[in-house]
Amino acid sequence: MKANLYTNKKRWKWALAAIALLFIAASLWYTNRLVRSIAEQETRQVKMWAAAMEQQAMMMKSTEDFFNKVSEQEQLRVDLLANAYRRLIDISSNENTAVYLEILHNNISIPLVVTDTKDNILFKSNLPPNQDTKRAFDEEMKATYSKFPPIKIDPGYGIVQYLYYNESLIYTELKAVLEGMIDHFMEEITLNSVGAPVIITNEDQSKILSFGNLDSIQMRDTAFVRHQLEVMRNENDPLQIEFMNTGKASIYYRTSDLVEQMRYYPVVQFVVAALIILIAYLLFSSARRSEQNQVWAGMAKETAHQLGTPISSLMGWIELLKMQDKPFVGTFEMEKDMERLQIVADRFSKIGSVPVPEPTDISFLIRDTMDYLQKRFSKRFEFEINLPEGELVMPLIPSLFRWVLENLTKNAIDAMGDKGKLTLDLIDDGDHIHIDLSDTGKGIPKSQIKQVFNPGFTSKKRGWGLGLSLAKRIIEDYHKGKIFVKSSVVGEGTTFRITLKK
Repeated sequence: MKANLYTNKKRWKWALAAIALLFIAASLWYTNRLVRSIAEQETRQVKMWAAAMEQQAMMMKSTEDFFNKVSEQEQLRVDLLANAYRRLIDISSNENTAVYLEILHNNISIPLVVTDTKDNILFKSNLPPNQDTKRAFDEEMKATYSKFPPIKIDPGYGIVQYLYYNESLIYTELKAVLEGMIDHFMEEITLNSVGAPVIITNEDQSKILSFGNLDSIQMRDTAFVRHQLEVMRNENDPLQIEFMNTGKASIYYRTSDLVEQMRYYPVVQFVVAALIILIAYLLFSSARRSEQNQVWAGMAKETAHQLGTPISSLMGWIELLKMQDKPFVGTFEMEKDMERLQIVADRFSKIGSVPVPEPTDISFLIRDTMDYLQKRFSKRFEFEINLPEGELVMPLIPSLFRWVLENLTKNAIDAMGDKGKLTLDLIDDGDHIHIDLSDTGKGIPKSQIKQVFNPGFTSKKRGWGLGLSLAKRIIEDYHKGKIFVKSSVVGEGTTFRITLKK
């Protein structure tokens, strides 16, 4: 049976599709494994970077502790020197003044400036280059030396002077070195080589100190920053560090966006592969269907052309029979058969073209078609045609629509075997016309209901499996309607429904 051939062909299609999916699945599995391996490797690199940063942060803390101790010592030196100046100045003698001046000259680390009451610089020592050339103690220098109060110098000669001093140069240089180390550390964190997004905040997260590998425009959005901090906190515990000037800080980090993108790569690859296969299948099916349509259209037109000559000849012979003194009894029915042959030839000639629907009384068309068919089947088949009263005009292509009715009727007769009842109901619900054609035949198994309209599917030994396929195309493509199996019960019969929009 051709149904088995169609089923076998369909099974081969599914088998080939399964093999293709198997290859795709294997490719996706390998890609996913490779992506996971790369992601794990990068995650390990980020962890190693975080551990290195944590060790460096500990070294920074040790350096800061050392600096603080040096700072304390330098501060004691400054205070000690200032107290010495005060005590020496309180003793007004030439000898102590000489000692005072010797101490001033021997100081090599603490910046000193001695001015008169008019802010003229009388003596200076250990000043930075931008101040060493100045002759007046201006507002800029007063701001620089504002950390410690000036020491008033009054040796008793009626000349009052002021001694300004600042943190020692050793302390200042150490502070600059430490600040450079902090800046370098912050830069190394934010612009890390592993590409990890990083956000550095103060202790209560109220201020962003720095960030790296994140979009600067998006970082202006508070919601985006909050979301990033939450993601980073869930992925890794933040690193804690304490800076000399900024206090405690938290370093939040996560794996790079590349890892996140790679995790979704297999899914994207699967979707792309599926789309390519789908598009290729649709293009192949469309090309094959177009080629088949061209072949069928060519065969149909050639058939119509070949029928033209014998039909014309038979029409002449019928006319000769009618001219006899005693006309042949079957001449009238022969004329009707000739008309039917002309309709069939007309149908074949229209295949492949775009026929234009014309206003047609569908009730008359159904009645005329079914009356013709009923006379050509055995009287053991009962026909019941239920049509509404009056005309029901719709845009139809009469020759093609008759073809659909004929195919459905012949299929119903074949399904009923030796006898049975065929019922046709025309239902008008206002917006649509429904035509239900039912038989009392053997029915269609549920597993085959979706296949009955496929080209080549047939349960008959000598069928081509084209009748229902052509009927579906005529109804859906030329009449913009629907045709489907409304119901079918094995051993009881089948009902086909045609639905047309008014």
